[in-house]
Amino acid sequence: EVQLQASGGGLVQAGESLRLSCEYSGLSFDESAIGWFRQAPGKRQEGVACITGNDGATYYPDSVKGRFTISSDNAKNTVYLQMNSLQPEDTAKYSCVAGLRHGLTAAQALSVIPFMGSWGQGTLVTVSS
Repeated sequence: EVQLQASGGGLVQAGESLRLSCEYSGLSFDESAIGWFRQAPGKRQEGVACITGNDGATYYPDSVKGRFTISSDNAKNTVYLQMNSLQPEDTAKYSCVAGLRHGLTAAQALSVIPFMGSWGQGTLVTVSS
């Protein structure tokens, strides 16, 4: 059984940084893609980062490119999301999702895994102005 647990959220001021962690179990990272998604009240769910396990390739949408970085520590079975220069519009519940990579690129996987992957419990990020 695939299990994921996100942590690291909190309250920060605009311009500050946070690092989220997603600890996973029950999957082969090499065969998987893991993504971070966020959802703010009243807004659509948005994928903000994805990493493919076989080659460590990453993808970010324009909304976070240059500010967010996804990385992995295979020894700790953990994927991280480093978020810099946070803004109030980054306020949301952040969740990690893992799915089989099936040869997809990181960009493709970000679109697919919400529907066919396993979700972990989210962590709340609040950015004050």
